[in-house]
Amino acid sequence: MKKTAVIFSPVYYKHNSGKGHPESQRRLQAIIDELKRSAFSRNENWQFIAPEKAHIEDVELVHAIEYIRLVEAVCRAGGGLLDLEDTVVSPESFDVALYAVGGTLKAVNMVMEKEFENAFALVRPPGHHASKFRACGFCLFNNVSIAAGYLQEKYKLRRILILDIDAHHGNGTQETFYDTDKVLYVSLHEDPSSFPGTGFIDEIGEGEGLGYKVNVPFPFSTGDEIYLKAFEEIVDPVVRCYKPQFMLVSAGFDGHYTDPVGNLSLSSSCYHEIFSRIVGLASETCGKKLVAVLEGGYSTKWVGKMATTAISEMSGQHARTGEKSPASVQSAKAQGERVIKEVKKVQKSFWNLK
Repeated sequence: MKKTAVIFSPVYYKHNSGKGHPESQRRLQAIIDELKRSAFSRNENWQFIAPEKAHIEDVELVHAIEYIRLVEAVCRAGGGLLDLEDTVVSPESFDVALYAVGGTLKAVNMVMEKEFENAFALVRPPGHHASKFRACGFCLFNNVSIAAGYLQEKYKLRRILILDIDAHHGNGTQETFYDTDKVLYVSLHEDPSSFPGTGFIDEIGEGEGLGYKVNVPFPFSTGDEIYLKAFEEIVDPVVRCYKPQFMLVSAGFDGHYTDPVGNLSLSSSCYHEIFSRIVGLASETCGKKLVAVLEGGYSTKWVGKMATTAISEMSGQHARTGEKSPASVQSAKAQGERVIKEVKKVQKSFWNLK
């Protein structure tokens, strides 16, 4: 079996958010350029795979047909704003978004059919803020949520993990699966008070989904030490208890300290460690079945290096950026410690946490 598929096509450059918008083709171009020029490019454990275009029925696994047709109509009319803030589409965006969904589903199929051990879908537009009826936070269709629905529908899986490491809470993903235990949603993110307004510690699901939503909202300026401590003391034991059949990762790189949109202070080296742990958990719990999907990450200087580090870790090469962690902010560290304690206190009712 081949190791890692990297789903990509130049079609993803055609989604145009407008001049000066952080979610531009430049961020994806930076990743592709780094993959092609780095020493890692000569490694044979990974390869580029072209996406396929999703069907409307695939998108309907999560989104209402009325919303899908609205996105299509706005794009066909020339584009514009889909929400009241910053989710912008161009004439090509509807088709590109279908390729983003299709690329994610191709990644899932290739892993499930054992063509590749794991896959990273380098797609845009991103997805985890989009919900059944609306666009939000640069996101049109929720690629990861659709993938989870697809795994349930086609492969009859009943324990799917979505691990969200974007700097912002995936409100759309959480909303989609809030009342089910068939999808465990775990999110580590910055304080969501200003955006998106969800992702607080007491949001733990409801009905059959009670306890299957785990939110870790860090204070602004949280650095590597606290982030990795939360991973070790919360994410690792929860995932091991859940024993997922498949792992999906909403892979945002906007937690880096240089990111113009995020407010965390992680280093690129931290992302190496994050993906090392993710690969380890996938190996331990779900037979290595892992698909990561690009979400945020807007520092064009660093996003390519971080994504390359992640993909190298998935392919077993362990390439590092060598960047040192920025100096920690003591007040953020102390507050982060309190957040970890509070999350563990709440989640101990559902998971075996020390």
